[in-house]
Amino acid sequence: MLQQLFNPSVLHTLDLIGIFVFAISGALLAVRKNLDVFGLAVLAEVTGLGGGLFRDLVIGAVPPAAFTDLGYFLTPLLATALVFFLHPQVERIQAAVNVFDAAGLGLFCVVGTIKAYDYGLSLTASATLGLATAVGGGVLRDVLANEVPSLLRWDRDLYAVPAIVGATIVALCIRYDVLTPFTSSFAATVAFVLRLLAMRYHWRAPRAWNRRSTVREE
Repeated sequence: MLQQLFNPSVLHTLDLIGIFVFAISGALLAVRKNLDVFGLAVLAEVTGLGGGLFRDLVIGAVPPAAFTDLGYFLTPLLATALVFFLHPQVERIQAAVNVFDAAGLGLFCVVGTIKAYDYGLSLTASATLGLATAVGGGVLRDVLANEVPSLLRWDRDLYAVPAIVGATIVALCIRYDVLTPFTSSFAATVAFVLRLLAMRYHWRAPRAWNRRSTVREE
């Protein structure tokens, strides 16, 4: 289905762009954690490839694309080199990086959902793996950096919710047989715009009703 909806070369290029931007976020976190160049490379690789790697292993698409396409492996290393030498400049364009990160989120939740469905998963499972594709790398990045994943923190702008919405739209389009390049692009755009709005207006998920926690808020 993916090959029918998208030109393979265009899809591959978009994949690499998404991986590159995700990898930059991993490398920047490594700099903030004062890790060495190997640590930068590891966090960049994990952040860029982690979600897709997890999805491919779950659906049985082995060996995963990350191990069969050299470009997938080298792209995070390029991001590592960029951050290693130019991290002050990269930090200054963090807003632009966040925009591309949101675009990668929208793309990956759509592609992940469609690929999972192509491998025979149900619509619900496919949408779940679409979410995992979009956010899995960031979760692994935070765990390796000894941080509570941003996905689970109440004080972070909505990240998973836009991916869930995008993946759900794709699943509904498949269910009603209206999945086309236009509708799949629409789903990615919705996730992208929701993420941008969440960053702009600091939208956050609600915490427990009548919460009485003694845990210190960071």
